[in-house]
Amino acid sequence: MKQNMPGPSTRNLSQLPDVFSLKRLLQSVAMLDAIICPEWAYRYYSFSANWATEEMMGSMRNGEGDEFFVLFNSYGAFIKGFDHESMVASLRLPSEQFYRDLPRPFAACCSEPAFSPQDVTFCMWRLSEAPAWSSARLELAASGDSDGSAHLLSILDCSPDTYRQWAAEYYQREVSPQATIAVYEHRALTDEIVAAINPTTDLASLGEDIAQIGYPT
Repeated sequence: MKQNMPGPSTRNLSQLPDVFSLKRLLQSVAMLDAIICPEWAYRYYSFSANWATEEMMGSMRNGEGDEFFVLFNSYGAFIKGFDHESMVASLRLPSEQFYRDLPRPFAACCSEPAFSPQDVTFCMWRLSEAPAWSSARLELAASGDSDGSAHLLSILDCSPDTYRQWAAEYYQREVSPQATIAVYEHRALTDEIVAAINPTTDLASLGEDIAQIGYPT
């Protein structure tokens, strides 16, 4: 059953969505966060549909030093993450070890200041024509989440229930299952969907966030 399957991580690259599905998923969780939390600085997930020319970027920051960034361009997607409490972080490995096999279309990512490239415990990528994800080749422990990728990327299992369970803990609120599914399916937002997620906000106030995220209208 799905709940018994290991989630996405550097050990389970096959559990990561394809590039297109990953982009939609990150837009969905960013939109849900925007509805629940009007203050951008306190949001966990964000997405910029116009991060740079022909580039989009999704990210997670927990305010405690853990983060991941996902860059999307015409060549595919790049993921960089950092779990400050992971075993890999304690090793203080040179960041170059994580980027040495990075395909040329993502070369600029390892020096992009916005991605804090020096703070890295895992790195993954997938070219558009590639059949699967790849990750930095490191000698890790035979078991456990030594690089923190399973922990930080757990939201990427494509399950609306995963977001609902996370939001219940982080935001201390229950989120409507039906409304969460609607956002995961990229249905156009309505006042009813927004109110089911957060009764204290409304659709009219979300225009800037919808445009920034690139969520369909």
